[in-house]
Amino acid sequence: MSEDRSGAEKTFEQLLDELEAMTRRMAAGDIGIEAAAALYERAGELHAQATERLARVQERIERLAAGEAGPTAGP
Repeated sequence: MSEDRSGAEKTFEQLLDELEAMTRRMAAGDIGIEAAAALYERAGELHAQATERLARVQERIERLAAGEAGPTAGP
């Protein structure tokens, strides 16, 4: 799981924001090849985390739609 500096798990939106910021930075072309490679590697990690998070939410929605809802963690 991705955690921010406080140790809290990042939301899907936070992961997406970080990916977008990294994409803009790489697209600007003002970083060196080593920095670009590190950003690309981190982007892969963030993408995997966001994809996993999205799959969990989709599964939860499908369970709710099928009437298999158990206790939920909020609205």
